[in-house]
Amino acid sequence: MFSRLVFGLGLLSATALVHPALAADAARTLQIFVSKDKQSLAVYDGTEVVATSKVSTGKDGHTTPSGIFSVLEKQKYHESNLYSAAPMPFMQRLTWSGIALHESNSVPRYPASHGCVRMPGAFAKMLYGMTDPGVPVIISDGELVPQPIDHPTLFHPDAPAAMPLLSDVELRPSMPDSPEKPVQVAMNDTAAMPMPAAQPIAAPEPEPPSEPISMLITRRTLRETVIDIQTLLNQLGFSAGNPDGLLGPSTVQAIKAFKTLRPAEFAADKSLVSDTLLREVYAAAGKGEPPNGVIMVRQAFKPIFEAPVTITDPGLALGTHFFTLHAVDERAGTADWLGITLENNLSRETMKRLGITNRESSIITGKPIARSLSRITIPDETRRKIDALIAPGSTLTISDTGLGRETGEGTDFITITRG
Repeated sequence: MFSRLVFGLGLLSATALVHPALAADAARTLQIFVSKDKQSLAVYDGTEVVATSKVSTGKDGHTTPSGIFSVLEKQKYHESNLYSAAPMPFMQRLTWSGIALHESNSVPRYPASHGCVRMPGAFAKMLYGMTDPGVPVIISDGELVPQPIDHPTLFHPDAPAAMPLLSDVELRPSMPDSPEKPVQVAMNDTAAMPMPAAQPIAAPEPEPPSEPISMLITRRTLRETVIDIQTLLNQLGFSAGNPDGLLGPSTVQAIKAFKTLRPAEFAADKSLVSDTLLREVYAAAGKGEPPNGVIMVRQAFKPIFEAPVTITDPGLALGTHFFTLHAVDERAGTADWLGITLENNLSRETMKRLGITNRESSIITGKPIARSLSRITIPDETRRKIDALIAPGSTLTISDTGLGRETGEGTDFITITRG
């Protein structure tokens, strides 16, 4: 009751303090939403608003980018590296290029900053105490509200296998070897020897993962294509070098050697890396049709693994969607996901590069989340691996545009929807 009262006070006043224990418990499932239209910030715990404040975002010429971010670094006092060492108390960094949440003495509730999100002092201090690195921060033009999402494509923990009880065992009669041989029968004489009631055997308590993970599902780019080609050429006996997605000398030489053995297939294909090359390498390795999507997984800002996925109707935009895992029930094998859709109108050049002929799903109409999730097929092996990793606070981004330019070393997956 006390915890809910404290959060209620936080809604009424930016100077209210949050109980330390509550802040620590909620930090891994909090989400921060910034609306540039309303110049406001809202902190959600699940679907409940637990704190709000006015803000000032970037003015003309220094617009705050819209998109999906997370807190990368926190400093109680920081000075700007870009603008004459301007003070930025209670700084929470969102990009390594200079976008952050921070305290300011000037928060007029209209765009006034050089790109950061300014907050009043008391609220900035309170928010600093509520968050941990990795907390999602969503910046959008219009106001967004997370909604519960239930879809079979989303991940959930494996429920523990039930332990069989003795009462479930079927007993079979046994015939004696000889008719003269007496038969010994075990009988339950409840009067002479009372038996205790059978007790259910409890399944072992599952151990929760130590850290949440972040995931990105997107279309394959040249980088993922080259990694696949390098991996498979190495398996076929060509020395393509380390699968790093870079077209170094070893990789180029291996590709040329592979093509030399198949002159007919590549007679009309003059480019070094192409769809034809990818299909032929997959066929030679016995892998079937190459996938057109990829899922990437990070934990504590570090890459863990990535794996192929298939996107049906690739000519239709997936749109940009973001999901947060609010809670899991390990015993029941269930997961409570929350989701939002961000407006992300792709340029004609981007659509052409990605092979998109229809961007309907990138517009916030109908049920874009369900439509996009239903078009994504994740291999069972990959799904089992991720199911074992998810924990409260895990996130999933779906995007057409690949790794964002701000995504790099020491970040989660950053997706810019509007610069």
